[in-house]
Amino acid sequence: MDRKVRTAVVGCGAISDIYLTNMMKKYSTLEVVSCAAAHLESAQKKAKEYGIRACTYDEILADDSIELVVVLTPAPTHFELIRQALEAGKHVYTEKTLTDRLEDGKVLLDLAREKGLLLGAAPETFLGSCFQTARKAIDDGLIGEVTSFTVCANRNIDLLASIFTFLRMPGGGICYDYGVYYLTALVSLLGPVDRVSAVVENRKKVRTNIFPQSPEFGKEYTYDNESQVTAILKMESGVAGTLTLNGESLMKDLGVFTIYGTKGVLFLGDANQFGGEVQYIPEITGMEDMDRDNRRTLEPVSDLSDNCRGIGPAEMARAILRAGKAQGGETGKTAGKSPEMPRIRVDVTMAYHVLDTICQIMKSGGTDRMEHVESTCERPEAFTDWKELIAEKREGSC
Repeated sequence: MDRKVRTAVVGCGAISDIYLTNMMKKYSTLEVVSCAAAHLESAQKKAKEYGIRACTYDEILADDSIELVVVLTPAPTHFELIRQALEAGKHVYTEKTLTDRLEDGKVLLDLAREKGLLLGAAPETFLGSCFQTARKAIDDGLIGEVTSFTVCANRNIDLLASIFTFLRMPGGGICYDYGVYYLTALVSLLGPVDRVSAVVENRKKVRTNIFPQSPEFGKEYTYDNESQVTAILKMESGVAGTLTLNGESLMKDLGVFTIYGTKGVLFLGDANQFGGEVQYIPEITGMEDMDRDNRRTLEPVSDLSDNCRGIGPAEMARAILRAGKAQGGETGKTAGKSPEMPRIRVDVTMAYHVLDTICQIMKSGGTDRMEHVESTCERPEAFTDWKELIAEKREGSC
């Protein structure tokens, strides 16, 4: 593909560097031309560093040559930024979560459909080598019929919320900000969730900043988000398992992701990462296997193992280009309006379903009842065509 999709980035915080670097250097479908931020000086600094144009968000919206907007701002700002971009006829990819309120997510989902535009959302880590290797193992029947799963993730909320103040905002809790990686990966592997039952807690609503380099070091701050979640999830397929999220750990992020089957067990890595080993224990066939360590590491199915953020927008851009080609080369606002728009794996329907699942987990924590997840989504296709998105068909890790 010679033509690239002209793209603007909104939000110039810490996460923007890896997105800008990858979208400008790693992927073949994107042409990043401008950036905007709440404070223009932040955009100007980032624009100078990456050789692009700093502008206001209104200027991005008014620029008909910009086809895709990548939103990298905190979750509470997503709704209005995405809504304005869709209204302006632009495709949108946003960092997680889609929004911090389910009803707002539904408005955006419906608006994107009405406008015939692509709307996608992070996390995109399930496209990496770890979870795609597990996906192939499941699809190939390596572990037989899936019977259950166990997901457990820990992090240090006290430290992280001291450093990153957006974690204190709505949508910054352990389930919305961190569990979203594991739930997205789970849905990508096993399909949509049917119902949930959960215990949700916040152990400390008043916390102390423990990051020495922070100007707030030693000062107290309010933390109203969830810090611990323990949930039972029943999937539409009938498979059930557990999700445990603990933000009261003293350790760095630590994730355990296990899928059990009738013929084996898979041990996956951290869903917040693209790479990581996938280990497999085959079916025990006799007493002699009971005490034998027969775990082995599966061969990765792709080289997407480093921090490959931006692969989601890159896949969206490929769909935009293909749709434009099918319409005889049309681009920009008209490119997304064909009913034949190619499907993308980071589609809004899965992001909305994951948001719905999180919201029902939160609801169950307050009602002490099992809650039904009304939305559903299609299990995304395996990511076997990832090389098409790498600049110059370059081999090697992202």
